[in-house]
Amino acid sequence: MGIFNKITIFLIIVLISDTAISRPISWPGGSTFMYKSNSMISSYFYHYSPSYKYSLGAEYITDRYHNDQYISLRSTYLIGRSNTKSSQGNMYLTGGISTKSNDEYFYGIHGDWETRRWFTSFSHLDKNTTNNDYTENEFQVGFAPYLGDYGELHAWMMLKTKKDTIDNNWESYPFKIL
Repeated sequence: MGIFNKITIFLIIVLISDTAISRPISWPGGSTFMYKSNSMISSYFYHYSPSYKYSLGAEYITDRYHNDQYISLRSTYLIGRSNTKSSQGNMYLTGGISTKSNDEYFYGIHGDWETRRWFTSFSHLDKNTTNNDYTENEFQVGFAPYLGDYGELHAWMMLKTKKDTIDNNWESYPFKIL
């Protein structure tokens, strides 16, 4: 596929989706900065990976639901990875604690599996706050409209569905990863 076709597909994806994020790849000694926003929170998250097995970071969170702002210190640990000729799967434990109070923390598990064409992931987080305790579940499925070579721009079209026990409703929406 030529560069013109890749740029055309990329622009179509950008125009039809209202959410865009970059999915960072972390490596030993690498660091990543991310921004996330949804109906409940927006956050700025920085993490450093001393090894491929774990990362440590801090997240500045604006909580729209609880009308609050705070910093969360967090970590993620790779508990398993499966590599085959055509796919990779990962399973992670994650957790964090708020700088506001030792009583505000979260923990959970998330995983993903992907080929060069398909992506799936899930996340289950238990969140404990001074206002209430709740659970968040997320599932994603994605499709790459074209396959790029190493070092080229890659784009994914994704569908995410999520539910938390605060409002107890499933929310589904498309987004893209560049």
